[in-house]
Amino acid sequence: MTEKIGILGCGWLGFPLAKALVQKNYEVHGTTTSLDKLELLKNAGINPYMVSLSASKIEGDIQDFLSQIDTLVINVPPRLRGANKESFFDKMQLLLKAIKNSSVSRIIFISSTAVYGDVSGEVTEETPTMPNTESGRQLVQAEKLLQADDSIRTTVIRFGGLIGPKRNPATMLSGRTGLRNGHDPINLIHLEDCIHMIITILEKGYWGELFNGVYPHHPAKRDFYTEQSQKLGIPPPIYLEDSEKTSGKTVLSKNFLDKSHVFNTSIAL
Repeated sequence: MTEKIGILGCGWLGFPLAKALVQKNYEVHGTTTSLDKLELLKNAGINPYMVSLSASKIEGDIQDFLSQIDTLVINVPPRLRGANKESFFDKMQLLLKAIKNSSVSRIIFISSTAVYGDVSGEVTEETPTMPNTESGRQLVQAEKLLQADDSIRTTVIRFGGLIGPKRNPATMLSGRTGLRNGHDPINLIHLEDCIHMIITILEKGYWGELFNGVYPHHPAKRDFYTEQSQKLGIPPPIYLEDSEKTSGKTVLSKNFLDKSHVFNTSIAL
Protein backbone atom coordinates (compact mmCIF):
# COMPACT_ATOMS: atom_id res chain seq x y z
CA MET A 1 0.00 0.00 0.00
CA THR A 2 1.30 3.44 -0.91
CA GLU A 3 2.43 5.46 2.09
CA LYS A 4 0.65 8.80 2.38
CA ILE A 5 2.87 11.72 3.37
CA GLY A 6 1.72 15.21 4.33
CA ILE A 7 4.02 18.23 4.18
CA LEU A 8 2.91 21.18 6.26
CA GLY A 9 4.66 24.10 4.59
CA CYS A 10 5.57 23.67 0.91
CA GLY A 11 8.14 26.43 0.70
CA TRP A 12 11.86 26.49 -0.17
CA LEU A 13 12.42 23.05 1.40
CA GLY A 14 8.90 21.60 1.48
CA PHE A 15 8.07 21.97 -2.22
CA PRO A 16 11.18 20.22 -3.63
CA LEU A 17 10.82 17.58 -0.89
CA ALA A 18 7.23 16.96 -1.98
CA LYS A 19 8.30 16.67 -5.62
CA ALA A 20 11.07 14.21 -4.70
CA LEU A 21 8.56 12.07 -2.77
CA VAL A 22 6.16 12.07 -5.74
CA GLN A 23 9.05 10.79 -7.88
CA LYS A 24 9.43 7.93 -5.40
CA ASN A 25 5.73 7.07 -5.77
CA TYR A 26 4.56 8.28 -2.38
CA GLU A 27 1.09 9.79 -2.23
CA VAL A 28 1.90 13.36 -1.24
CA HIS A 29 -0.37 16.01 0.28
CA GLY A 30 0.98 19.51 0.83
CA THR A 31 -0.15 22.79 2.33
CA THR A 32 0.42 26.37 1.28
CA THR A 33 -0.78 29.75 2.48
CA SER A 34 -0.82 31.12 -1.08
CA LEU A 35 -3.72 30.74 -3.52
CA ASP A 36 -1.27 31.15 -6.39
CA LYS A 37 0.66 28.08 -5.27
CA LEU A 38 -2.30 25.66 -5.24
CA GLU A 39 -2.07 25.11 -9.01
CA LEU A 40 1.73 24.78 -8.81
CA LEU A 41 1.41 21.97 -6.25
CA LYS A 42 -1.33 20.24 -8.23
CA ASN A 43 0.72 20.34 -11.44
CA ALA A 44 3.62 18.68 -9.58
CA GLY A 45 1.42 15.74 -8.57
CA ILE A 46 0.91 17.01 -5.01
CA ASN A 47 -2.58 17.12 -3.46
CA PRO A 48 -2.86 20.81 -2.44
CA TYR A 49 -4.51 22.37 0.63
CA MET A 50 -4.80 25.93 1.86
CA VAL A 51 -3.80 25.94 5.54
CA SER A 52 -2.64 28.84 7.69
CA LEU A 53 -1.47 28.52 11.30
CA SER A 54 -1.60 31.30 13.85
CA ALA A 55 -1.20 31.31 17.63
CA SER A 56 -4.97 31.41 18.15
CA LYS A 57 -6.46 29.39 15.25
CA ILE A 58 -5.83 27.22 12.22
CA GLU A 59 -7.49 28.43 9.07
CA GLY A 60 -8.22 26.21 6.07
CA ASP A 61 -8.70 22.51 5.41
CA ILE A 62 -6.52 21.18 8.25
CA GLN A 63 -8.68 18.18 9.20
CA ASP A 64 -9.26 17.23 5.57
CA PHE A 65 -5.51 17.43 4.98
CA LEU A 66 -4.61 15.38 8.09
CA SER A 67 -7.29 12.75 7.38
CA GLN A 68 -5.54 11.82 4.13
CA ILE A 69 -2.11 11.00 5.54
CA ASP A 70 -0.16 8.59 7.77
CA THR A 71 3.01 10.64 8.25
CA LEU A 72 3.33 14.40 8.66
CA VAL A 73 6.42 16.51 7.96
CA ILE A 74 6.14 19.76 9.96
CA ASN A 75 8.20 22.36 8.14
CA VAL A 76 7.03 25.62 9.69
CA PRO A 77 9.67 28.17 10.79
CA PRO A 78 9.05 30.09 14.05
CA ARG A 79 9.08 33.61 12.47
CA LEU A 80 9.40 35.46 15.77
CA ARG A 81 10.84 38.70 14.37
CA GLY A 82 9.12 41.83 13.16
CA ALA A 83 5.77 43.40 13.95
CA ASN A 84 3.68 40.28 13.26
CA LYS A 85 5.49 37.87 15.55
CA GLU A 86 3.41 35.36 17.51
CA SER A 87 3.98 32.32 19.68
CA PHE A 88 5.32 29.37 17.70
CA PHE A 89 4.70 27.07 20.67
CA ASP A 90 1.01 28.05 20.75
CA LYS A 91 0.80 27.21 17.04
CA MET A 92 2.27 23.77 17.69
CA GLN A 93 -0.13 23.14 20.58
CA LEU A 94 -3.07 23.89 18.30
CA LEU A 95 -1.59 21.72 15.57
CA LEU A 96 -1.05 18.80 17.95
CA LYS A 97 -4.73 18.92 18.97
CA ALA A 98 -5.72 18.65 15.31
CA ILE A 99 -3.22 15.83 14.73
CA LYS A 100 -4.63 13.83 17.65
CA ASN A 101 -8.04 13.94 15.94
CA SER A 102 -6.62 12.42 12.77
CA SER A 103 -5.02 9.26 11.39
CA VAL A 104 -1.49 10.65 11.65
CA SER A 105 0.77 8.34 13.67
CA ARG A 106 4.26 9.58 12.72
CA ILE A 107 5.81 13.04 12.55
CA ILE A 108 9.07 14.46 11.24
CA PHE A 109 9.57 17.83 12.93
CA ILE A 110 12.02 20.19 11.25
CA SER A 111 13.95 22.04 13.95
CA SER A 112 17.25 23.92 14.01
CA THR A 113 20.75 23.74 15.49
CA ALA A 114 19.86 27.11 17.07
CA VAL A 115 18.57 25.06 20.01
CA TYR A 116 22.21 24.51 21.09
CA GLY A 117 22.87 28.24 21.53
CA ASP A 118 26.42 29.61 21.74
CA VAL A 119 28.20 26.55 23.11
CA SER A 120 31.79 25.88 22.08
CA GLY A 121 33.36 22.74 20.71
CA GLU A 122 31.79 19.67 19.17
CA VAL A 123 28.03 19.26 19.46
CA THR A 124 26.13 15.99 18.99
CA GLU A 125 22.53 14.97 19.50
CA GLU A 126 23.43 14.19 23.13
CA THR A 127 24.55 17.77 23.83
CA PRO A 128 22.07 19.58 26.13
CA THR A 129 20.06 22.36 24.49
CA MET A 130 20.98 25.90 25.61
CA PRO A 131 19.06 28.21 23.26
CA ASN A 132 19.87 31.92 23.52
CA THR A 133 17.21 33.20 21.09
CA GLU A 134 13.44 33.22 21.40
CA SER A 135 13.02 31.07 18.30
CA GLY A 136 15.53 28.55 19.70
CA ARG A 137 13.66 28.42 23.01
CA GLN A 138 10.31 27.88 21.34
CA LEU A 139 11.73 25.20 19.05
CA VAL A 140 12.94 23.29 22.12
CA GLN A 141 9.48 23.61 23.67
CA ALA A 142 7.84 22.36 20.45
CA GLU A 143 10.24 19.40 20.18
CA LYS A 144 9.44 18.34 23.75
CA LEU A 145 5.70 18.81 23.23
CA LEU A 146 5.61 16.51 20.22
CA GLN A 147 8.05 13.92 21.55
CA ALA A 148 6.18 13.65 24.86
CA ASP A 149 3.01 12.41 23.17
CA ASP A 150 3.10 8.60 23.27
CA SER A 151 0.33 8.20 20.69
CA ILE A 152 2.54 9.67 17.95
CA ARG A 153 6.12 8.77 17.07
CA THR A 154 8.02 11.99 16.42
CA THR A 155 11.49 12.24 14.90
CA VAL A 156 13.24 15.61 15.15
CA ILE A 157 15.78 16.89 12.62
CA ARG A 158 17.87 19.87 13.70
CA PHE A 159 19.16 21.36 10.46
CA GLY A 160 22.08 23.77 10.33
CA GLY A 161 22.06 26.83 8.09
CA LEU A 162 20.35 26.09 4.79
CA ILE A 163 22.11 26.61 1.48
CA GLY A 164 21.09 25.83 -2.09
CA PRO A 165 19.26 27.32 -5.09
CA LYS A 166 18.49 31.02 -4.57
CA ARG A 167 19.68 30.72 -0.97
CA ASN A 168 23.26 31.40 0.02
CA PRO A 169 24.06 33.00 3.39
CA ALA A 170 26.91 34.87 1.68
CA THR A 171 24.36 37.09 -0.10
CA MET A 172 22.84 38.09 3.26
CA LEU A 173 26.28 38.90 4.70
CA SER A 174 27.64 40.62 1.58
CA GLY A 175 29.20 44.01 2.28
CA ARG A 176 28.56 43.93 6.01
CA THR A 177 31.40 45.17 8.19
CA GLY A 178 32.45 44.78 11.80
CA LEU A 179 31.33 41.15 12.00
CA ARG A 180 32.63 39.09 14.90
CA ASN A 181 33.64 35.45 15.31
CA GLY A 182 35.17 35.06 11.86
CA HIS A 183 37.19 32.11 13.16
CA ASP A 184 34.06 30.17 14.19
CA PRO A 185 33.22 27.12 12.09
CA ILE A 186 30.23 27.10 9.76
CA ASN A 187 27.41 24.57 10.18
CA LEU A 188 25.54 24.39 6.88
CA ILE A 189 23.55 21.83 4.89
CA HIS A 190 22.51 21.83 1.24
CA LEU A 191 18.85 21.54 0.27
CA GLU A 192 19.54 18.24 -1.52
CA ASP A 193 20.94 16.71 1.68
CA CYS A 194 17.93 17.96 3.68
CA ILE A 195 15.71 16.03 1.28
CA HIS A 196 18.08 13.04 1.37
CA MET A 197 17.92 12.91 5.19
CA ILE A 198 14.12 13.16 5.35
CA ILE A 199 13.59 10.46 2.71
CA THR A 200 16.15 8.19 4.43
CA ILE A 201 14.27 8.53 7.74
CA LEU A 202 10.98 7.68 5.99
CA GLU A 203 12.42 4.69 4.15
CA LYS A 204 14.36 3.28 7.11
CA GLY A 205 11.63 3.94 9.67
CA TYR A 206 13.80 5.92 12.09
CA TRP A 207 10.92 6.97 14.37
CA GLY A 208 11.20 8.53 17.82
CA GLU A 209 14.77 9.65 17.09
CA LEU A 210 16.79 12.86 17.01
CA PHE A 211 19.12 13.85 14.17
CA ASN A 212 21.44 16.77 13.57
CA GLY A 213 21.55 17.71 9.90
CA VAL A 214 24.85 19.45 9.07
CA TYR A 215 27.34 18.76 6.27
CA PRO A 216 30.62 17.41 7.74
CA HIS A 217 32.86 20.25 6.52
CA HIS A 218 33.37 23.19 8.86
CA PRO A 219 35.71 25.89 7.50
CA ALA A 220 35.95 29.20 9.34
CA LYS A 221 33.16 31.69 8.57
CA ARG A 222 35.62 34.32 7.34
CA ASP A 223 37.23 31.91 4.85
CA PHE A 224 34.03 30.33 3.61
CA TYR A 225 31.98 33.49 3.10
CA THR A 226 34.87 35.37 1.49
CA GLU A 227 35.29 32.52 -1.00
CA GLN A 228 31.55 32.29 -1.66
CA SER A 229 31.31 36.05 -2.20
CA GLN A 230 34.15 35.89 -4.75
CA LYS A 231 32.36 33.10 -6.63
CA LEU A 232 29.14 35.13 -6.68
CA GLY A 233 30.91 38.35 -7.64
CA ILE A 234 29.59 40.28 -4.63
CA PRO A 235 31.39 42.26 -1.89
CA PRO A 236 32.59 39.94 0.88
CA PRO A 237 31.67 40.48 4.52
CA ILE A 238 34.39 42.08 6.63
CA TYR A 239 35.15 40.42 9.96
CA LEU A 240 36.91 42.07 12.85
CA GLU A 241 40.36 40.81 13.78
CA ASP A 242 39.35 39.13 17.02
CA SER A 243 41.91 39.53 19.77
CA GLU A 244 41.60 35.83 20.54
CA LYS A 245 40.34 32.98 18.42
CA THR A 246 36.97 31.68 19.57
CA SER A 247 36.16 28.06 19.02
CA GLY A 248 32.45 28.35 18.29
CA LYS A 249 30.41 25.18 17.88
CA THR A 250 30.94 22.38 15.39
CA VAL A 251 27.68 20.49 14.97
CA LEU A 252 28.18 16.81 14.18
CA SER A 253 25.47 14.71 12.52
CA LYS A 254 26.49 11.76 14.64
CA ASN A 255 23.27 9.76 14.62
CA PHE A 256 22.90 9.86 10.83
CA LEU A 257 26.56 9.06 10.14
CA ASP A 258 26.66 6.32 12.80
CA LYS A 259 23.90 4.53 10.88
CA SER A 260 26.31 4.39 7.90
CA HIS A 261 24.56 7.12 5.90
CA VAL A 262 26.45 9.86 4.10
CA PHE A 263 25.90 13.42 2.89
CA ASN A 264 26.02 13.79 -0.87
CA THR A 265 25.99 17.50 -1.76
CA SER A 266 28.83 19.91 -1.05
CA ILE A 267 28.01 23.24 0.61
CA ALA A 268 30.62 24.95 -1.60
CA LEU A 269 28.35 26.22 -4.36
